Amino acid sequence: MISQKMQDALNNQINAELYSAYLYLSMEAYLKSLNLAGFANWMRIQTQEELTHATKLYDFVNERDSRVTLTQIQGPPTEWKSPLDVLEATYKHEQMVTSRINDLVNLAIEEKDHASNTFLQWFVNEQVEEESSALDIVQKLKLIKDDASALFLIDRELGLRVFTPPAEEK
Repeated sequence: MISQKMQDALNNQINAELYSAYLYLSMEAYLKSLNLAGFANWMRIQTQEELTHATKLYDFVNERDSRVTLTQIQGPPTEWKSPLDVLEATYKHEQMVTSRINDLVNLAIEEKDHASNTFLQWFVNEQVEEESSALDIVQKLKLIKDDASALFLIDRELGLRVFTPPAEEK
């Protein structure tokens, strides 16, 4: 069993991961409204990844004989100025998630909860990938500026992304 403090923090992170999924689904809807199916696909995959993250946390809390408590999920924004604005918001959001994960690791260390610390290392590594992926698209969008042809090439590239569930750890 984990400490009450760790349980509460993990429950808060479950909520944060569900919010992330909700945010990316909202971004997908916005991008679909611009007829950017590839960008929308990229956000759909983000949504699926965030739901997977929430589920991994949910399962871990249950496996540790602790209690999952789900709370209200805040409504996400629904409008952005441009695809670049969406991806900059994505990158900023992923940086915030990284900070939250780092706080969880610090708490696990403080609580001498080695199992939680080990479990959370997967999320630490995942966040490196999440930030890098979002930043890559931001940098491309800044590079192309208002070039519609280049935007559609990026859209096509993003449309090729597929969801790959994380491998089960044994």
